[in-house]
Amino acid sequence: MSAALPGSLAGKRGLILGIANEHSIATGCAKAFAAQGAVLAATYLNEKAKPFVAAVTDHLPCEIFLPCDVEAPGQLEAVFDAVAQHWGRLDFLLHSIAFAPAADLQGRVVDCSATGFARAMDISCHSFLRAARLAEPLMKDGGALLAMTYQGSERVIPHYGLMGPVKAALESVVRYVAVELGPKGIRANALSPGPIATRAASGIAHFSDLLETATHASPERRLVTIEDCGTLAAYLVSDAARMLTGTIIPVDGGEHLLGV
Repeated sequence: MSAALPGSLAGKRGLILGIANEHSIATGCAKAFAAQGAVLAATYLNEKAKPFVAAVTDHLPCEIFLPCDVEAPGQLEAVFDAVAQHWGRLDFLLHSIAFAPAADLQGRVVDCSATGFARAMDISCHSFLRAARLAEPLMKDGGALLAMTYQGSERVIPHYGLMGPVKAALESVVRYVAVELGPKGIRANALSPGPIATRAASGIAHFSDLLETATHASPERRLVTIEDCGTLAAYLVSDAARMLTGTIIPVDGGEHLLGV
């Protein structure tokens, strides 16, 4: 049998954290991973969310399907235990989880509560660190970690609020993880998509205005899609991207160049 092409994911096993429904960025990534030959594990937040996630994973080569609320003690660890028992290894991980309480997200950053700030950081940022630490022993021959961010980390985006500082912390974490796990051949990167109409984005006030602004600011005059994100994500976790790590990569049709 001939060797897989560098951009192929044939023979690789990946874990996806953060599919919410068919419109999720993680869904676009999962489909792209599968199209390139990967076998997948996926999680759902709770029983209420399960059928929406299953509507996606039922059509993919998903061999592990478990609940994972990163705030629930032991659930994230149980997912990695299942990966270890079923596969014995892990080649890549996609972290696409973010949350902030509505009251803290929709108000001024300066007014956010300590509890809301801590919860947003725990779910959206520290959970990536936890996942990286749990993935490390399973990535025996190296691997790839991928997070999701947004340009609100670098500049003030109207109504993005608390998630701006949180995503800035996540990007910093990605860089530190890349350096600390690099000697083991484990890479860490983050995608920074332009605005996409997902369930998570619906919590941002005046989000339709943000979509319109992004369209006009993009040199291509169009919004990014979950399929665009998936194409780049599949490349980043493949061997073709073996020299890319610690990098925050915009996928927004150039909107970050002209965004106002």
